[in-house]
Amino acid sequence: MKNPEEQPSLTKGAATEIRSELARKVARLIGTAEILSTDVPGLTLYRRTAPTASMSATYEPSIALVVQGRKRVELGRTTFYYDPSRFLLTSVDLPVISQVMEASEESPYLCVRLKLEMPMVRELLTREEIRVSEMPSDDSGMTTAETTAEFLDAFSRLMDLLSTPDDIPFLSPLIQREIVYRVLRSVEGRRLRAIATLGDQSHRTAKVIAWIRANYAKPLRVDDLAEIAAMGVSTLHHHFRVLTSMSPLQYQKQLRLHAARQRMLIDGLDATSAAFEVGYESASQFNREYSRFFGQPPMRDVRTLRSPGAAAMGFAHDQNAPASSSSVR
Repeated sequence: MKNPEEQPSLTKGAATEIRSELARKVARLIGTAEILSTDVPGLTLYRRTAPTASMSATYEPSIALVVQGRKRVELGRTTFYYDPSRFLLTSVDLPVISQVMEASEESPYLCVRLKLEMPMVRELLTREEIRVSEMPSDDSGMTTAETTAEFLDAFSRLMDLLSTPDDIPFLSPLIQREIVYRVLRSVEGRRLRAIATLGDQSHRTAKVIAWIRANYAKPLRVDDLAEIAAMGVSTLHHHFRVLTSMSPLQYQKQLRLHAARQRMLIDGLDATSAAFEVGYESASQFNREYSRFFGQPPMRDVRTLRSPGAAAMGFAHDQNAPASSSSVR
């Protein structure tokens, strides 16, 4: 019989072996591309061969599993680091600043991102096997959690489906349910449990976040948001700041600035046109807030992003963003 004290090292060894195999699968499938949207619904692969500059993005509910390299994400004043030992769990849409910190030609940054479907999360929460513990009131909508051997194994089996496409419609939902199940059973999954639980204050706050995401260009009245959340204004402010590390107005402002940046960069709009399209009524106010947030005036920033050096550094694109969007993730 094995000494119980040896078990942690065995578990760690198993995780290392599975992670190495998973990294080989990701590298083989993605080839020289930077982003690959796979045939498995919600599963996207990412690759970087050099560290990147800091990038603004909006992260959606998802699991980001790094199998090689290291990344940093800033949410307000909180910084999260994730690498092969810890994955990133995002429970609501959050504007962030991100940076790939470790990557090279010999050892590229490799990441697997799985989008979270809240209906599936809520369905799993009805199961007796998943008990929702009482929630603390100070958990944000983003956290990192330990990457266990069981967790890696589930992702590895999900990746294997790409070589047997006929199995994807039946087996992919089962494996994704297993992954979500393991997150929900963990301590770090408590915020996801709360956000998905109908009637919970976190769930009601998440409804407000979703409304702002869909209507960021419209004027924002906090009283209307409080009505959507069915809670008082001060209570909403508290829970909103807990989840996002910012106020509703700050959240809207960051979404507007991110969207304006993309309209100028991708669609070729001038600063004034972009400002009005995302909801600003004053071009001068837009210029001030843009310069304060991104570090330089709008058109100078866009010229920097379009320069060959910025492209080489991945300045304009967050490599954990959904393949269907640019840096707004």
